Amino acid sequence: MPHTLTPETAARLAAVTLAHVTRAYPNKPDHVLGGPEDARPPSVLHPVFYGSYDWHSCVHGYWLLGHVLRRFPDGAQAAAIRALFDRQLVPAKIAGECAYLAAPTARGFERPYGWAWLLKLAHALSLLPETRWSRALTPLADIIAQRVRDFLPIAPYPVRVGTHFNTAFGLRMAADYAEGAGDAALTALLIETAETWYGDDADCPAWGEPGGDDFQSPALIEAECMRRLLPRERFLPWFDRFLPHLALRRPATLFVPARATDRSDGKIAHLDGLNLSRAWCFRALARALPPGDPRGVAMLAAADTHLDAGLSHLTTDYMGEHWLSTFAVLAMDA
Repeated sequence: MPHTLTPETAARLAAVTLAHVTRAYPNKPDHVLGGPEDARPPSVLHPVFYGSYDWHSCVHGYWLLGHVLRRFPDGAQAAAIRALFDRQLVPAKIAGECAYLAAPTARGFERPYGWAWLLKLAHALSLLPETRWSRALTPLADIIAQRVRDFLPIAPYPVRVGTHFNTAFGLRMAADYAEGAGDAALTALLIETAETWYGDDADCPAWGEPGGDDFQSPALIEAECMRRLLPRERFLPWFDRFLPHLALRRPATLFVPARATDRSDGKIAHLDGLNLSRAWCFRALARALPPGDPRGVAMLAAADTHLDAGLSHLTTDYMGEHWLSTFAVLAMDA
């Protein structure tokens, strides 16, 4: 598979995604039971995002489809994507998603990973010429954006793991939504939070990566968060301090693709995603550096190596198939 998002590759990944965003089982709900009446099937709990094994994967599957539709509006899967959106991204079904979040037991539902992807989806839909899907999703995006505003001021510390709970990823994805929506106050809150949490970080001990179920690099996603939120003149000195030996390909652990040993194990399958998300970060970070910077050369080469490792296993097993294509697209279009 090529390292860039061609029309053919986009159609292939969209076909994979169309097959799972409405596949309700197997399903791993993030659901708190307040009583026996809350024991309901996924499609009742979540009228839109009930597929793809879990809610957040379904949300970012929709993001992939929206992104592909914007990039290739006359592509091979464009009609199928529009048909899906017309069935699912409608006010009545979005109201069902909003109603789920209104329950007291859902206060922390999908925080921060699912929040990040819902806002990223809202941004993607806002870029399409068809406005009906964006308008339909707006009430749900408004709820999630308000939860971000409410949560960040009371969150005393970042979460630096390589899984769904990583807060740098959440800030980075929310930044696209805030900027696209023209929400200067939310953007300012994201920047303030990032500087508070990460502004003094230096000599990142990335030798501890990867963890056995990582699908993000804590070091690289933090750097990508700061790249996205800080102006270039502030980001570059921070980056110099944070990972000072990249030109020497150190820490070496960042430059060696992770090895997944059993792709039917959902946690181990995360490691294929780690290779793709590293490639995304490497490419985005390299783009921010001055021309000819040796760190950029090293990172772009590492991105290619990681893409080769990750793209070979997008559909090996459903434990990866239901989500890996999203991170492949992030890397290809970085």
